[in-house]
Amino acid sequence: MKVAVVAETRPGERRVALVPELVGRLTDAGLDVAVEPGAGAAAGLPDDSYRAVGATVAADAVAGARALLSVRPVQARRVAELAPNAVTVSFLPTGRELDLVRALRDAGHTAFAMELVPRISRAQAMDALSSQAFVAGYRAALVAAERLPRFLPMSMTASGTIRPAAVFVIGAGVAGLQAIATTRRLGAVVRAYDVRAAAAEEVRSLGAEFVHLELPTLEGAGGYARKMTEERSRSQRALLAPHVAASDVLITTAAVPGRPAPMLVTAPMVAAMKPGSVVVDLAAEWGGNVEGAKPGEEITVGETLVWGGRDVPSQLPAQASQLYSANVVNLLLLMCADGELAPDFADEIIAACCVTHAGEVRHAPTRVLLGEELP
Repeated sequence: MKVAVVAETRPGERRVALVPELVGRLTDAGLDVAVEPGAGAAAGLPDDSYRAVGATVAADAVAGARALLSVRPVQARRVAELAPNAVTVSFLPTGRELDLVRALRDAGHTAFAMELVPRISRAQAMDALSSQAFVAGYRAALVAAERLPRFLPMSMTASGTIRPAAVFVIGAGVAGLQAIATTRRLGAVVRAYDVRAAAAEEVRSLGAEFVHLELPTLEGAGGYARKMTEERSRSQRALLAPHVAASDVLITTAAVPGRPAPMLVTAPMVAAMKPGSVVVDLAAEWGGNVEGAKPGEEITVGETLVWGGRDVPSQLPAQASQLYSANVVNLLLLMCADGELAPDFADEIIAACCVTHAGEVRHAPTRVLLGEELP
């Protein structure tokens, strides 16, 4: 059975869906791997590195493939190149890709969305949202350190003592915790806030201070926060304002798949920060946690620099590809038997992340977006 790996074509995307070191796991399972030329080049993986581990590198890699692996959603024009009843595995934000969903449905292909992998213990090795958030959190810390016009660590010299920078992280999920850990390693004094009470212990375990607000917690399903009311948002912003103003660096990471990012910090809150302060908004691509943040751009609010994240994991493509590739391979092998695809829809992982199958849209929220009746 042929498994194809495409070269990503979307601007800014430098990752690849399969790294050479994991090709062997697929070939050992009886699968043939075909890779488009240059697929791994932006991640520092030349074509010869794929050939060396038994993959075929060919311009027609997708033609007749039973499985197609990518980071971004496959281009709709490529759906016709696949073998009948093929499987695609990628990130697939269905609200933005309804035309592609229709094309996959009408062609009878089975599409799996990596962002829909459930957050259960058995699926941790397939959790691409977490693996890529891990990369993004590290990158956020480096961006902040690079753009802040002062030291992060405390330094004691013969000429005097330089106090450490104050970093405030809002959102202590995977990305936030990695940002905390990295800025702590760089010597900053770090505080963090999250609407989930369970995050407090994790923040403290990294040597940071957890900020408690006099507000109810918002624990949600799958480890995510529940959506908050506008009244709650206003109260939270008012209580966060003095903590934001006292920080040299603000990093925001709050995002929930399939929903716009919550607006946590207003422009006046940013303008009240000290001159030369830096804000890194990792959620800018999804609407932003910070008012005015623009994905892929740097703007100035008052005397504060606001960096809007866009394709952040792709800015560290080698490790991001390595982690994502492991997630994809683990999911693909879960549905393989004797060198063939045999997805078991009684498996809660397979069922949860399937968008289309056998000419139908199986993902209920996407059915609603398409105006289809739920079964």
